Amino acid sequence: MLTKKQLAQYAEVLLWGLKTARKKPFKKNDCVLLQYEAPAVRLAEMLYGRILDLGMHPVQRMGLTFGMEKSFYKKSNRKQLTFLAPGDRELYSNLNGRIFLRAPESLTHLKDVDPVRIGTVLVSRKPLRDILDKREEQGLYSWTLCTFPTAELAQHAKANPKEYAQQIIRACYLDKKDPVGEWKKVHQQVSSIKQWLNSLKVSYFHIESEHIDLRITPGEKRRWKGVSGHNIPSFEVFLSPDWHGTEGLYYANLPSFRSGNYVEKIRITFRKGSIVKMGAEKGEDFARKQVAMDKGASRVGEFSLTDRRFSRIDRFMADTLFDENFGGQYGNCHVALGASYTDTYDGDPAAMTGALKKKLGFNDSALHWDLVNTEDKTVTAHLTSGKKVTIYEKGVFTY
Repeated sequence: MLTKKQLAQYAEVLLWGLKTARKKPFKKNDCVLLQYEAPAVRLAEMLYGRILDLGMHPVQRMGLTFGMEKSFYKKSNRKQLTFLAPGDRELYSNLNGRIFLRAPESLTHLKDVDPVRIGTVLVSRKPLRDILDKREEQGLYSWTLCTFPTAELAQHAKANPKEYAQQIIRACYLDKKDPVGEWKKVHQQVSSIKQWLNSLKVSYFHIESEHIDLRITPGEKRRWKGVSGHNIPSFEVFLSPDWHGTEGLYYANLPSFRSGNYVEKIRITFRKGSIVKMGAEKGEDFARKQVAMDKGASRVGEFSLTDRRFSRIDRFMADTLFDENFGGQYGNCHVALGASYTDTYDGDPAAMTGALKKKLGFNDSALHWDLVNTEDKTVTAHLTSGKKVTIYEKGVFTY
């Protein structure tokens, strides 16, 4: 597993991510929510101390055990499913930062739970997420998250625990003398790629691989984002497109573990921005109920590309955080069904109103589900001038 030194380095990388992700600097007496699952308690302890060292107020919350979570979904009545604890709104309205340490001890414990019940909970908690989104747009809040290795993750990734932990260490540069320095280098290099992409006046992107033939329309006033500190690790460059312009076929060749369920080889056909056909080799019923969660769940909220030159992830990890940043031989692309990211708006996100969001085609949903494809692919930008530019092939940006 991770040594004491590596845990300390992990903590510093997460704090770098939290600071980098926020538009305004942190200050003393800011409030930071530290959420963690039980196996990550050692890392949580280190972060708790470091937050105190910085003169801020850590608020500690340990997540439900998988037994508690299963009981919640199996036994709760409607009121219990949608219950928001007293004080949650007040807490979220005053948060300046949030760090979430993921360390799942089960990935399939909710496989027998009706997906509609899971969707009901997500929808009921969306108002809390809306509070945080607005605070982030105002520069008052940021978040980051990471994964702590567990035996369960290693088993589903078909790796032994040591191999799995080593992939996390490599992916986060914890095997380097100065991990934060390495992340600063990646941040700078990806910034140049984002500047190039943002300089292109694009009508639509055409993504082609063995099983993908998809058109994504960026829409008006968009900008590419990525390596922002929000996720550790994160190498992806992404935008939230105008969902109306999504057309064609998308295929996720990497499996997905979501809400205690397993989905494999999902195929989706879009027409006029919405899903008109869906199939999966495993987990199809769950997938169908997820995209029926609300009106926006059947639309695209994010389009992303990862350059293999930056990512050191070269194996399936049974964890979306790592799988959506897969490097390997051909990098990856992914689309997210559901909620969009308004920080990809090329304007002042704090001025984003519901009406403007709707007008520009930013999708709104309680769902955000990343579906990853690692096939060899070509992405062509069809410019408003009528010219075509290949922006991505063989797993790298052509910049």
